Amino acid sequence: MKRIVLLVLLVLGAWAWYERQALEDFPDILSAYSAKEYCSCRYVMGFDAAYCQGYVQQYLPLSRLEDEPPAQRVIAEGLGRRNTAVWLGPREGCRLLP
Repeated sequence: MKRIVLLVLLVLGAWAWYERQALEDFPDILSAYSAKEYCSCRYVMGFDAAYCQGYVQQYLPLSRLEDEPPAQRVIAEGLGRRNTAVWLGPREGCRLLP
């Protein structure tokens, strides 16, 4: 039994090492996707806030989703990462800020 557990842990460790870059990038994806998609839903497509909140809802919850209509800016936080998207205009749409 100990050998099987050790083998499983070894395989999981090898997989985690192989996928280390993807695992490192994953936390940023949740907030970046949510900020960008909410911004596009709200300011490019013109839907109301309640619809767009449902549209960007994920299995992993955001700790913050803030819409700033006067600035046409969206801030999303999740898994310890924060991203901001802003509407640039009808031809450019929304863009994540660095």
